Amino acid sequence: MCANKVGKVISCAPEAIIVAIDDLALFEEHKSSLQVGRFLKIAQGNHDFTIATIRNIKGVSVGTDGSPNWQFQVECQAIGTLIDDKKFDRGSLLLPVPTEHAFVADEDTLDKLFATDGQHDFPLGQLSMNKDISLKIDGNRFFSKHIAIVGSTGSGKSCTVSRILHDVVGIDAKQNTNLGKQNNSHIVIFDVHDEYTASFTLDKNQSFTLNRLDIDTLRLPYWLMNSEELESMFIESNEANSHNQVSQFKHAVVLNKEKHNPSVTVTYDTPVYFSIQEVYNYIENMNREVIGRLDGEDKPKLSDGTLVTDRKDFYFEKICSFVASSTANATRATNGPFNGEFNRFTSRLEAKLNDKRLNFLLKATKADKSPYKTEDFESLLKQFLGYLDTSNVTIVDLSGIPFEVLSITVSLVSRLIFDFCFHYSKLRHAKSELNDIPVMLVCEEAHNYVPRHNDSAYRASRKSLERIAKEGRKYGLSLMVVSQRPSEVSETIFAQCNNFLSLRLTNDADQNYVRRLFPDNSNAITEILPNLAPGECVVVGDAVLLPAVIKMPLPNPEPHSQSVKVHKEWQEAWREVTFSEVIDRWRK
Repeated sequence: MCANKVGKVISCAPEAIIVAIDDLALFEEHKSSLQVGRFLKIAQGNHDFTIATIRNIKGVSVGTDGSPNWQFQVECQAIGTLIDDKKFDRGSLLLPVPTEHAFVADEDTLDKLFATDGQHDFPLGQLSMNKDISLKIDGNRFFSKHIAIVGSTGSGKSCTVSRILHDVVGIDAKQNTNLGKQNNSHIVIFDVHDEYTASFTLDKNQSFTLNRLDIDTLRLPYWLMNSEELESMFIESNEANSHNQVSQFKHAVVLNKEKHNPSVTVTYDTPVYFSIQEVYNYIENMNREVIGRLDGEDKPKLSDGTLVTDRKDFYFEKICSFVASSTANATRATNGPFNGEFNRFTSRLEAKLNDKRLNFLLKATKADKSPYKTEDFESLLKQFLGYLDTSNVTIVDLSGIPFEVLSITVSLVSRLIFDFCFHYSKLRHAKSELNDIPVMLVCEEAHNYVPRHNDSAYRASRKSLERIAKEGRKYGLSLMVVSQRPSEVSETIFAQCNNFLSLRLTNDADQNYVRRLFPDNSNAITEILPNLAPGECVVVGDAVLLPAVIKMPLPNPEPHSQSVKVHKEWQEAWREVTFSEVIDRWRK
């Protein structure tokens, strides 16, 4: 131990311990172990040692006779106690007093700090300060609580996510390690740029099934939406008469649900079939409605003289023709209460229904071209959880989803998964058991659909994912939030994350934001965020014995997230492009 002694404590406070090193030769000997982010082992006067992480180092030359006389001050932050020089306890923060000796953390000490046990059984990566030591974390604490993975573009986020998920589902070197014995993992990835398909596609002989849902295969009929999602899609909240639009739209939807589901007690939010075309007809008829005012009438009156006794019997089937409004005694009729008020509303409804880009929502059909009905709810739900083809990983490719419905798509899928986990957990709780099919939702590029600012365009997705962040853990649903701009992601979501992996961050705002998210005794390690190499990350959280800098091994296969080697490509001979293929895909 004496060989590793480097200095003495000269100042001690909860936020900082100062260790003085008076010998230049000693400092040079241990320079590689005295870098920011490395560990010191400081005696407490008994058999215990305080473990501290180095925050910064200051050197001063104080020569008096012309020759330099270097002195160094190492500022550290206590992170735990090595009890009896055997077992590390992160929860104990006994501080040393001045004059106590400080030692560099040698390999034997690092082995004790990162010792594996029955709980810490999930391999994450190798320690950057000692590549021979693998950091293992508590898998239950890591995956059952929410995870944040952040890092600037090109820092290795996608590879880090892929590697973690490969270890979960059993992929190693393009091999399915669970061949013939599939495990019970359930991962759903919101993939904004279609990066992850390549990372989870193996040879057929590996029998690994990837459940990939894109705009052509995703089946998400509009009747699965709740009230907020429907109104977000069809109603402009800033219009003067939006309250009337909401009331009549709600009324029409509930009536139509009752019409098509006579045996079900329905509400505005019940996920049962209704016809959006029939609802459009109803709203258009309300917009044209004329009330007959002759004696005994006072009801909507059609052009053939028929009185509408119950709107739901007439208004759903077709757009009706009404009598003209008149003040003459023989033909007296007045406009209905909403006549002419819904012109913009019906125009918007019609435009949405005719937008072919929204067919996956508004005209989702089965293989026989028939629409999905209430009885298909089970198969629609199974597609997100991998139960149609027994798949551990479901990728929801958002790259082809029109921007104006991106938020609603994310909201709807995440809410359906949450509702499933909620109700399944309640059934298990009734048997005094816990949810035995937990699900993880991976939100890649989360700043694209759960932004920090409260923009109405993202209200639906933000509300659904914030609800999962606050309540999902109780029902076996956890989040992995991935972003290159953490300062632009909803604060509510990051505040609920218990484990953080931060790769290189070069933006000041993002660095400062991440520092605030990290626990107080981990602040020191964040100083190296802008200097991390690709694939290196800082790991902090409940699942880790102590904050560490690790090097993540590359996944195999890798996601399609690599940067184009621009200079190399520019040096090659001129390449021709088949523009017709590009244009065909563009038009599609």
